[in-house]
Amino acid sequence: SPLGRWGLLHPSSWRRLHRKLCVVDQAVAFCGGINILDDLHDPNHGTLESPRLDFSVRVSGPLVAQVHEAMVQLWQRMKASGTQPSRLRGLLFSRYVGSNAQAAAQEAAPMAGGVHAGLVLRDNLRHRARIEQAYRREIGRAREEIVIANAYFVPGRKMRQALIRAAQRGVRVQLLLQGRYEYFLQYYGARPVYGSLLRAGIEIHEYAPSFLHAKVAVIDGRWATVGSSNLDPLSLLLAREANVMVHDAVFAQLLRQALLAAIRDHGVALDPKVYAARSLAQRARERVALVLMRLALALQGHKYL
Repeated sequence: SPLGRWGLLHPSSWRRLHRKLCVVDQAVAFCGGINILDDLHDPNHGTLESPRLDFSVRVSGPLVAQVHEAMVQLWQRMKASGTQPSRLRGLLFSRYVGSNAQAAAQEAAPMAGGVHAGLVLRDNLRHRARIEQAYRREIGRAREEIVIANAYFVPGRKMRQALIRAAQRGVRVQLLLQGRYEYFLQYYGARPVYGSLLRAGIEIHEYAPSFLHAKVAVIDGRWATVGSSNLDPLSLLLAREANVMVHDAVFAQLLRQALLAAIRDHGVALDPKVYAARSLAQRARERVALVLMRLALALQGHKYL
């Protein structure tokens, strides 16, 4: 359910379906941030110079049944709510999203080979904060390294504090964030939160070649998540999201290597001095974006930032 260029101006689009899930023959499932979209085309910006950076994880085993169940439940509830079959395709191609929330699946048992993975869903009923809580729990346990790539990064106070506390206890925190202008509110609304993070010694790198669309993280080379949830108010407070969370050193290291390569080869480090010296016009745009974002959330009964 695409938000679009001016999506925040349409309240009906805020509580949208943002999950990117696929099940094939009930044997293989995919979960991540990847939309069914040409890698070199953007609906709002046209042809891209380079493909956007994004991730999806392919899973088999017990977790597939959970992904399938979550998708079937949402489909059935849309039918039960009176949605006509011709409109069910809106779950993929329009902004129509039903208001019924689905229950999140329980974490999977360890799969063959000893990999422990779980499907964590966010909805607007029983599991409003599961993804954010999982992030904060693992950040709180971090002892060596946190690497996060997130396209729309506007973390709330608790998330920012968790990252800052991690940095203060000696954890190296590296963030790969959006470097190109895509949407006004998300681009400018994110930048005011960078200051406290930079002052805490957190490293911020902006992805340069194209749009960043990833929503992934690796902590201490042992825990990783791949999914659809950004660390912003739309994902953490309003949208239906799905992330796979994995406790496995081999998987975590593979993802870590990909992220560090992206930071090394395509990230532009944000210099704290350059950030502090940004222009009054830039700061004004940031303030306007932040005020509009807060107003939009207040209309939905949420206080954030």
